[in-house]
Amino acid sequence: MTILRTDSVTVQHSKTSTILNFPDITIHPEDRILLLGPSGSGKTTFLSVIAGLLAPGSGKVFVKDKDLYALTAKERDHLRGATFGFVFQTLHLLPSLTIAQNILLARDMSGIPSRPDRLENLLLSLGLNGLADRKPDALSQGQQQRAALARAIFNSPSIIIADEPTSSLDDQNTDIVMDLLDQQARESQSALLVATHDHRIKQRFQNIIDLTSLSLKGVA
Repeated sequence: MTILRTDSVTVQHSKTSTILNFPDITIHPEDRILLLGPSGSGKTTFLSVIAGLLAPGSGKVFVKDKDLYALTAKERDHLRGATFGFVFQTLHLLPSLTIAQNILLARDMSGIPSRPDRLENLLLSLGLNGLADRKPDALSQGQQQRAALARAIFNSPSIIIADEPTSSLDDQNTDIVMDLLDQQARESQSALLVATHDHRIKQRFQNIIDLTSLSLKGVA
């Protein structure tokens, strides 16, 4: 089964005439893929394209055998919510909401019903039990990171996408975050796609897509 496949995707840089020609990728269940490249190499642009957030200039993106950009915006939103779980370098936890409310946003935005015990079990597995009613600023940085991960995997996504999850962390916390991502991907039987310039985590991946050559074209 193929979860995601790209075919000859290109994107024109918004401020120049440069065309990014991205490599074709195919993602299957439980794949572990590292998208590696320095800042400005097009990693976030590529993630936006495959997630249905930025239409390519040319080429195709197929998610679960559906041509992503042949769908309506509403259909793309639903497919995105059912397929992807996102973990960002900036956690994007809403400060006015409790941890439980932040996590449940994943369900609310996708419209996917979930088991009543899903939240409780997820909080317990990530060491966040007893913290559901607290606001993000009442949690440590590590607890906030786990809350953001819980939100990403709440819908049991087919692919967990992490954009620069370790670049601002020391070695110890880098290992903790990567262990959590790997563990939760295994438990959810999800593929894991990590985009980073952090070479410290290369040894964790056998499938590495290097975008360094794209950065030489002056792409931001």
